[in-house]
This record gives sequence, C-alpha cells and structure tokens, in this order.
Amino acid sequence: MTSTLTDTVPVEEPLARLERDLIANYVARAGEDLHDLRTRTDGVARNLMAAASRYASARLTEIEARFRYLHSLHGHA
Repeated sequence: MTSTLTDTVPVEEPLARLERDLIANYVARAGEDLHDLRTRTDGVARNLMAAASRYASARLTEIEARFRYLHSLHGHA
C-alpha cells in the first residue's frame, strides 16, 4: 500500500495545541465562543482575538522560560 497526502499527519509546532487552548480559554472567560468570534469581522471581535493572542504568547513565553530555567538547574544544555 502506498502513502498518499491524505495519509500523512501535518507537522505542528510543539506548543500549538497549548496556544489554541490558551486562546480559547481567554475568549471563554470573556464570555465569547471562539468559533463564533472567528466568524465575526467587527472591531470588538478583532480586539478580543488580538488580546487573546497576546495573552497566549505571554503565557507560552513564560512556560518556555521556566522550562529553560529547570533545564539549567539540572545541568542540561
């Protein structure tokens, strides 16, 4: 059996799922549904998505910094 493009799993950044979950959680805490928000084009929706993205980015940066710190404590490069 030969492999086709539909048989392959797309490559994803290691923290992509966590980023999506952080954004969804941020949006939910604001009382919105992520799917509905993505279909809207108004300024409120754009601003909330931008804020959610900034929040997720900051959290991921914090997680990566903690990871590096723990590795340095344990003598890993």
